[in-house]
Amino acid sequence: MTISDNNPELFEILRAKLNLSDGAVVKEEQVLKDTSTLIRVDMVIEDGNNRYLVEVKSKASIETIAQLVLLKELFRNENQDISGIFLVIAGNVFTPEIEKIANQTNIILVTIPRNIEQPAQKYDHSPGKIKVTSEKSWKVITRLLAEKMTSIRQLSLLENVSYGWAHATIKSLLSQGVVTRKENYVSISDANKLLNGVAWERPFENLFADEINIEYQDAFKAASDISHILKNNGIKFAFTSYTAAGLYTGYAIRHDAVYLYLEKNEMDFFKNTFRVTEKQGIKARIYAPDRDVFADTREKEGIMIVSPSQSLLDLAGLGYSGRDITKAMVDKYATL
Repeated sequence: MTISDNNPELFEILRAKLNLSDGAVVKEEQVLKDTSTLIRVDMVIEDGNNRYLVEVKSKASIETIAQLVLLKELFRNENQDISGIFLVIAGNVFTPEIEKIANQTNIILVTIPRNIEQPAQKYDHSPGKIKVTSEKSWKVITRLLAEKMTSIRQLSLLENVSYGWAHATIKSLLSQGVVTRKENYVSISDANKLLNGVAWERPFENLFADEINIEYQDAFKAASDISHILKNNGIKFAFTSYTAAGLYTGYAIRHDAVYLYLEKNEMDFFKNTFRVTEKQGIKARIYAPDRDVFADTREKEGIMIVSPSQSLLDLAGLGYSGRDITKAMVDKYATL
């Protein structure tokens, strides 16, 4: 059964608004020719020589656009002709900012009614393929980044992960061309493919909880003061994303926002303590953890930040928009 069978109304709306022919059909297929790249979009519509890659969102985000821009880059890497490929976001709500960025990146926006059913999960979880962003698998992967070349048994021992799990993780990465093997030793050979997989499997913005304006003009000063106040109040927190990566790499960080994890029951305290009126100061973007991000925090220059492993995972989850600083983190990872 295809998506057009499940959602005939959605397909007909897209047919009308994209000016598709009567011969347009929804295809059930992976997006990329490289069968080891487990990336799907919500709908692939073929209309003659044109293909429309459609993401369906109730409210489109910058991350949605970043993922589609990343997908276009992957097509270019495969040396595919992209002249007949059109990127589409079908959604209920588009902010002016999203409309502006979509126009700049040649992404088509289609407004759909709120009662249209969302397509089912699109990621391929075939037998033998594991989630690289699961806690245990990510431990194995980042340990391999740190060691550069080592055995599966050593990865298992160093991260206290079962040999079976470490072996399954490496086997999956070998099949995808991310890792290469020489006798009993393995190493990461294609970091870009690894980062692309993380961006699709665990988009960081899916953890976004709230955003407030705070009374600071400098991100470093804000993170330092916030760390001091939250520590004194016994609140679990940790800065991540650009804030943590800037401290780990020395890479110039964004000065218009700070990024931090907070437990849900502490968010109201944070907002009541630091919120100022709109258009004042910089932004504090708050994220709800999907795992224990506080277990291995570090303090750098008076700022509490997540571990290098967690920081890299969150950066990779930013997709194309955070790629430069993510690569800087990968390059320096063994020294962190």
